[in-house]
Amino acid sequence: MTLSNRIDIEARERETLASYAALAAESRGRVFPQAEHPLRTAFQRDRDRIVHSTAFRRMEYKTQVFLPHEGDHLRTRLTHSIEVAQISRTMARCLRLNEDLTEAIALVHDLGHTPFGHSGEDVLNDLLKNSGGFNHNLQSLRVVDLLEQRYPEYPGLNLTYEVREGIVKHETWKRIAHPDFTEADHPTLEASLVDTADEIAYNGHDIDDGIRAGMITLDEVRKLAIWRAEPDGFKNPFTSGHNFDSLSQDQKRYAVVRFLVNLMVTDVLIETEKQIDRFDIASVDSVRHAPEKICRYSAEIARLVAELKAFLMEHVYRNEQLVKKAERAERIMRMLFEKFRENPKLMPERFQEMLLTEDTEIVIADYIAGMTDRYAEKRYEELI
Repeated sequence: MTLSNRIDIEARERETLASYAALAAESRGRVFPQAEHPLRTAFQRDRDRIVHSTAFRRMEYKTQVFLPHEGDHLRTRLTHSIEVAQISRTMARCLRLNEDLTEAIALVHDLGHTPFGHSGEDVLNDLLKNSGGFNHNLQSLRVVDLLEQRYPEYPGLNLTYEVREGIVKHETWKRIAHPDFTEADHPTLEASLVDTADEIAYNGHDIDDGIRAGMITLDEVRKLAIWRAEPDGFKNPFTSGHNFDSLSQDQKRYAVVRFLVNLMVTDVLIETEKQIDRFDIASVDSVRHAPEKICRYSAEIARLVAELKAFLMEHVYRNEQLVKKAERAERIMRMLFEKFRENPKLMPERFQEMLLTEDTEIVIADYIAGMTDRYAEKRYEELI
């Protein structure tokens, strides 16, 4: 038997993937050139480097919405990233895109998140307002370009252009300008797919966790218009005889989440295929220069998803329990920042060395952003 090697995998990509898929053999390469691996493609190596990184493991104890120690079954930043990767790979397979690139971008996209979820990010953004602010996407790039130190030949993980671009161009409230990337260009379709899968994942699992936490009820969720949606190509089981009332409470919750994820994924796939045909997308270059975003919901489902997100914002993200925890997170983050600014020697030696070449506030943000929730709590208790 002959082992399948990188050359074989790259040949299969050329034969089986769509003309607009990103091919590993045609990657724009790495900042620090490296010889190719005999068995794995460039994107497979990126995925593996991400999974083996320290920052990836730390996500197990970083807040998604609910604090990790509040329940073993609630999502963390790590389990969220795994769910995004699973949804992304399914969608990439259906569109004949590069699954390895898609998975790598999905697994890396939240590496730069702070402890305590978006509350922590908001605090660091305010504390760094005179230094350009803080953005978790840009921090993710900083993690893989600089902060991970695994190789003697170069800093960071030395990921490919396409994965790094997927980090920088992950959709956010603040557009990121970076000299390595052309701001006007769209990223690969694989990267756009991850953006949408990210939203699909958290819309689904925040409903699940919100119900588990007692913040919302199944009945409230079922009153949303998206529950009755039947876009092209999708058969709604709950409008066609599904015996929902006979299910147990757990089964009902799972059925609701499964329905929502399936609905959004199906709609995005059908609408994206329409946009590919509409704009005659036939290459990665035509993706980059398309006049509009290719990967998207249909207009109908986009409206219903907006209603769903508004519901989550009102009943989950602004819930009194979470607001109080966000206030405590802010106290912890601000105190840690001030203590380290007053005495940088309180930080590990590695970060003290970075002060020789980096702005003090940026180095402090690097240290705090890399903390898990429980480590931030521990350092807070040590320093108060």
